Amino acid sequence: MAKKSETSASEAVKGAVKGTFSLDSFKKSKFLSASSVKFKEQQWIPLSSAFQDIVTLPGIPHGHITLLRGHSDTGKTTALLEVAVNAQKRGILPVFIITEMKWSWEHAKMMGLQVEEIVDKETGEVTDYNGFFIYVDRGRLNTVEDVAEFILDLLDEQKKGNLPYDLCFLWDSIGSVPCEMSVKSNKNNNEWNAGAMSTQFGNNVNQRILLSRKESSPYTNSLVCINKIWVDKPATPMEMPKMKNKGGNTMFFDSTLVVTFGNITNSGTSKIKATKDGKQVEFAKRTKVSVDKNHVNGVTTMGRIIMTPHGFIEEDPKAVNEYKKDHAHEWLQVLGSTDFDIIEESEVSEDVRDIFDTTDE
Repeated sequence: MAKKSETSASEAVKGAVKGTFSLDSFKKSKFLSASSVKFKEQQWIPLSSAFQDIVTLPGIPHGHITLLRGHSDTGKTTALLEVAVNAQKRGILPVFIITEMKWSWEHAKMMGLQVEEIVDKETGEVTDYNGFFIYVDRGRLNTVEDVAEFILDLLDEQKKGNLPYDLCFLWDSIGSVPCEMSVKSNKNNNEWNAGAMSTQFGNNVNQRILLSRKESSPYTNSLVCINKIWVDKPATPMEMPKMKNKGGNTMFFDSTLVVTFGNITNSGTSKIKATKDGKQVEFAKRTKVSVDKNHVNGVTTMGRIIMTPHGFIEEDPKAVNEYKKDHAHEWLQVLGSTDFDIIEESEVSEDVRDIFDTTDE
């Protein structure tokens, strides 16, 4: 009976059309061809093999939005710089948006970023940094709206042919700049900031990034953001604390990949040090990494990784010893020897009693 009903409905539709009519021609005249929804084959901006093992992905999905969140000093900037270094190697232009103002050119160079120092011949001082990248910071971008306007301007220049590269925007970080309304009122209002993120990014910037994945787009662009967080204080002792994203959840919802570093209530890291005759040099940290959202292959994972000034290495004694051997000379001046021991401080564990509420920040 179902088949007969479907046939009758089809015939009824045809019978309702008088004269000659071509639906295909109508779609074509309105540019409604389904070919417009074809997307490019998924490409990746790779990260270190140690990070790939944790996230079970080749790296950061190009043409998507990736969110790196967690407490301070847990590996977010290390991951961001790994993305930048590998983007640079593949001819994808890294665009650094540094509103957190915790930036080190020395660290970036140690991670492998190709940077040329411009030196004043008379004073010998470094006056600028040049290379295959774009860099702006809080000196130019003071609000959420400023950041959005900057990104959109570069996308417009790209569209005009004035910036003929795939772009990878690297923002450190969401939550470090307020919205215009907060600035004008001299009050950093979380709800206003979240509203600005929704308007400027959710309804505009993010859509432009994701649309670059279409085959009709000559360029593919990515947005990788570090998100500052705060911990929501439980209403009762029976409830678990929750990690909240500063600036609201717009970027969390629009992200294809969300990676969280550290614990919910604290960093959860442990320091790895080289020690000799009472002298110590901290050269690495062990940190937790969890994939909380993955719309690429759906797999969510959790593990531990070791971050160093040169990038991530595996959580393995062999990997630590190899790193020690490769970089021992760098600590010679402090320790007075390349023959030293490795110690690790006791790890900071998750303590649900150690909760603080920063909703007013």
